Amino acid sequence: MRRALEASHALRLTAAPVIDHTLGRAMSDTGYFALLTDAQGIVIDVHGPADMSNRHIHAIARIGVDLSEPAIGTSAIGAALAERTSVWLHRGEHFFEDTAVYSCAGAPLFDPDGACIGMLDLTGVMAPERRALKHLVSVTARRIENALVLRRPHALVLRLTWPGHLPGDDDDGLLVLDADGRIVGANRTAAEMLDLRADGTGWPHADEIFAVPCGDLLGVARRDRGPLEVPTWGGLRVLALAQLARHTPGAEAAATSVPLRSREAALIRHAVAEAGGNVAEAARRLGISRATVYRKLGQR
Repeated sequence: MRRALEASHALRLTAAPVIDHTLGRAMSDTGYFALLTDAQGIVIDVHGPADMSNRHIHAIARIGVDLSEPAIGTSAIGAALAERTSVWLHRGEHFFEDTAVYSCAGAPLFDPDGACIGMLDLTGVMAPERRALKHLVSVTARRIENALVLRRPHALVLRLTWPGHLPGDDDDGLLVLDADGRIVGANRTAAEMLDLRADGTGWPHADEIFAVPCGDLLGVARRDRGPLEVPTWGGLRVLALAQLARHTPGAEAAATSVPLRSREAALIRHAVAEAGGNVAEAARRLGISRATVYRKLGQR
């Protein structure tokens, strides 16, 4: 058990504030609680109202308990780890009669190198069916993965989305690069957008992905120019928001989203740039007044 906890230290540390902030409020009136496991299905953390006087809860909600498929049969935990996708299982859908009292939503967790390192499970005992928890566990898992990416030492963050959308939320593709332009971490969205393959040899250099030198992206981040369209060698274009690394204490545990005001300003700057500096044209494309453009950009 000690080895499992030591190996999962970064996951536990990163996941705890995300779970408490998101799930603590969303599930407060449901009777469900959260289990965090490693990639083998061993419980490494428990969050929420787990009533240990209930023998069914006591059986699973303890650090070190093996909840893998070989140990307990089909469950959301084993299914999420095996299928690498979010799942929902309600009572009798579990394999053994002993586990038919549980209702579970589970989502796998991936590290910045693309490896599955565990899963997040939301469980209720003799609880009403709540299929919406499958969405909640998926969103929470994505936030944990994003926080893990941002914990990786880096010089530059690239938040990616497709043109027509504004980067700055939990749905972004996330890449973190070192000072030499090597990709040192990516979330699943970025890997899917850029067709990156996690093969155990590390991610490619950014110059192998983007048809723009990494130095130019660093320059954009230093000047805080907002999002820009970046061509890829595959022929597609992505919208990228380049940000320098934060070097403040506790930055790795900070929220992974960009404040709404910053996102609005970034979108307006991008629209003005796309319009060749023509504020009136940018305002027309955005559907706002010129006065609003000037106000949002802090100009008079």
